[in-house]
Amino acid sequence: MSPSPASPPPPRLDRALVWFRRDLRADDHAALYAACRAAGQVYAGFVFDTDILDPLPRADRRVEFIRDSLVDLDGQLRALGQSHGVDGVGLIVRHGRALEELPALADALGVQAVYAAHDDEPASLARDAAVRGGLAAIGCLLYTVKDHLVFERDELMTATGTPYGVFTPYRTAWLKKVDHFYLRAWGVARHAASLAPWPRAGGTPGIPTLADIGFERTDLHTLRLPTGSAGAHELLDDFLARIDDYARTRDFPAVKGPSYLGVHLRFGTVSVRRLAREAWQRTQAGSQGAEAWLGELIWRDFFHQVLHHHPRVAEHAFRPEYDTIKWEHGKHADTLFDAWCEGRTGYPLVDAAMRQLRHTGYMHNRLRMVSASFLVKDLGLDWRRGEAWFARWLNDYDLATNNGGWQWAASTGCDAQPYFRIFNPVTQSERFDPEGRFIKRYLPALAGLEAPAIHAPWKARPLELEAARLVLGRDYPEPIVDHEAARRLTLARYAATRRPR
Repeated sequence: MSPSPASPPPPRLDRALVWFRRDLRADDHAALYAACRAAGQVYAGFVFDTDILDPLPRADRRVEFIRDSLVDLDGQLRALGQSHGVDGVGLIVRHGRALEELPALADALGVQAVYAAHDDEPASLARDAAVRGGLAAIGCLLYTVKDHLVFERDELMTATGTPYGVFTPYRTAWLKKVDHFYLRAWGVARHAASLAPWPRAGGTPGIPTLADIGFERTDLHTLRLPTGSAGAHELLDDFLARIDDYARTRDFPAVKGPSYLGVHLRFGTVSVRRLAREAWQRTQAGSQGAEAWLGELIWRDFFHQVLHHHPRVAEHAFRPEYDTIKWEHGKHADTLFDAWCEGRTGYPLVDAAMRQLRHTGYMHNRLRMVSASFLVKDLGLDWRRGEAWFARWLNDYDLATNNGGWQWAASTGCDAQPYFRIFNPVTQSERFDPEGRFIKRYLPALAGLEAPAIHAPWKARPLELEAARLVLGRDYPEPIVDHEAARRLTLARYAATRRPR
């Protein structure tokens, strides 16, 4: 590990501040480790950044997840300090614009350096540049280190020194390079004697309530989503007991196959090194399930390096020629989009997936692909509309992975597959929810239908509809688009972008 290449590591410091962001844990924490090694006294801080929070609805599961995870983090820091005989250690929390609050806190604490983890989202880079400037004005430095990826930025490049644009060779290079060195944990506990007790300049100890920062409680705990590092390790322990079956079960939304660790990985309540190490070691021992899950973690690294090297993908297609696609627009397109968002397309698997998203903030990975393909290639709508909708509702929303997934589904991104890969929502339903168990969970109006009718209710016999007490158009909508006709339109739409101009 090394600090940002923007500047060399400082000499021994008197005081430093660790700025927690998307790394809400105290163990295996790269920035906390570096600060404790470098400074005699180390403070820990977090900012509820109003530049991020203000556009959000006042009831947002992610904000509640963060707030509750900060309570857990505060306890971890306290325990670390006590293990070295330092009482009163705690997390200092501020509410305001990070680019103003961080320099002000650093100045009040009299620290010589602030440590934080890299964050390569375009808005985050701009924020960090502003914070670095504000710190420089008070004679304080900002050092950032790698933490939330196994390989980042320029660590994996092609033989010609360019970033990878296709996943498979990237995965090959990732697996060739990874070893115990890259997956080792940063042993914060050994150096936690540097943690400083709560400072006078820290204000009142404790984590603010949701109301304190202008938010309301949600159904987060009703959904039984555990928060903080304690919650992450609870889910990890549960998953490791069934990881060997992951390759076999991961595509079936009615089965407990996924790890459900996405939101914890997003906010860093668990270390990606811990997860990758568990998967890599089990892969070495021959577990196909662990190998498949490791592949998902590699996809995450891949999408982040794409965003780092091609920040334009945040708003444009990775393949520029696909920025010329003529998407459906106008009132009819808006009506189609609303039906997709609300789970009223008439295609049960898609509708159940969209309702799962609204009801829980989670969507099964297979269904993310199916619902995204449906929006783009059945309804002919711009993938960016769907990307923004997922960004609004996903608990584990992450710009790089959300954007990468949507561009993969839209065939506008880093994908060796051609644009004519179009998911059939009915065959996907028949294959991955054969008994309709997932569909019935989120579409109770269809609970009386059995397979195969439940996968395509408009094809059901009148007696089946009568027995299920189901009237199409009243209890459940007719399909808003014909899949085969939409498929033909999509092939023509994409082909038009490839013709010589």
